[in-house]
Amino acid sequence: MTLKEMNLRVFRGEALPQVFFQPRFEPWYVWHKQFGDLPAEIEDLSLRDVYDLMGASMRTVHYYTGQPDPVEISFADDVRVTDKREGDDIRRRYDTPHGPLFQTSRLTVDQTWRTVEFAAKSASDLPALRWLVQRCILRFSPEKFRIGSDYLGDRGEPQFWVPKSPYFALAQQWMKHRDFVFALADCPREMAEIMQTIDESYDQLYEGIISSGLVRIINFGENVAMAYLSTRYFEEYVLPWYAKRSGQFREAGIFTHIHIDGHFRPLLPYLADLPFDGLEALTPEPQGDVTLEEMKAHIGDKVLLDGIPAVLFLDHQPREELQACTERVVELFHPRLVLGISDELPEGGGEEAFERLKWVAEYSRTHGAAGD
Repeated sequence: MTLKEMNLRVFRGEALPQVFFQPRFEPWYVWHKQFGDLPAEIEDLSLRDVYDLMGASMRTVHYYTGQPDPVEISFADDVRVTDKREGDDIRRRYDTPHGPLFQTSRLTVDQTWRTVEFAAKSASDLPALRWLVQRCILRFSPEKFRIGSDYLGDRGEPQFWVPKSPYFALAQQWMKHRDFVFALADCPREMAEIMQTIDESYDQLYEGIISSGLVRIINFGENVAMAYLSTRYFEEYVLPWYAKRSGQFREAGIFTHIHIDGHFRPLLPYLADLPFDGLEALTPEPQGDVTLEEMKAHIGDKVLLDGIPAVLFLDHQPREELQACTERVVELFHPRLVLGISDELPEGGGEEAFERLKWVAEYSRTHGAAGD
């Protein structure tokens, strides 16, 4: 049985020959490759070779793999976008009939672009932002998905994430969080209208994914954390959108899972009824704010993706704690488990982090078969 086959069997609730391990260490590999300090054992191996060395599965087609994103994003012809670079900063200007919006990205030491200035900063920017997102065009590219799928091969069912819900798109991408909170409190009607406009811009994308017949598992890459919301806002703005959009995929026979990677204790009562098949990156203690046992008690029959706190791969945590946590995750959640790292292998972890990763891989290969 291939890892790709096992990946689907987890979501279908079928028997597995072992614990299914999908660790997501692509950023760690790329970071250490860039700075020339990969462990000697793998310094000449490609990313896929390292996964094969461990017998572990890959999840996402385009995240740090060098493969194209299947979701294509552009703007209508009447949107004028200009970029100006100064040193490590690129300032982007969006010209709209309601005035310009400015967004600045900064190149970090690891050659990654981070947003340091967000496009909408106050209530006065909301008309321009609505005009802009109304002209955002999102399409699914079957060709790019096939490229990523071929890259993964039998290492896993190829997956990618759809754009964030309108709430989180505003809270994390279009506005600085503080400005978003003030705008939501001061201009709820205008913000709700922008959320509706963002949602409508997704119609073509969702229709393209479903009609392609290619995609079997979709990730909602929300990065849900209580730092971004209250339970009131979760119920008012987020839950209805999840029901609508995840419901579209599930009705089409596509499995879904959602990325929840921050503190989430107030959301525990909601987890079992969320309209997703799986929950990705739920992070227990000592990194998160809940225990593994609390997670188990609240997720119902959903698939848990990941489960091992990322900090347990770092030197300052005893290796025995990682091993005990891994065994407990498997005991509680297997076979409804895609074992992995919540959220991913820390880039700052050195050779010890890789040794711990190999230990989990070996444990997974030798545990979890029927009758164990």
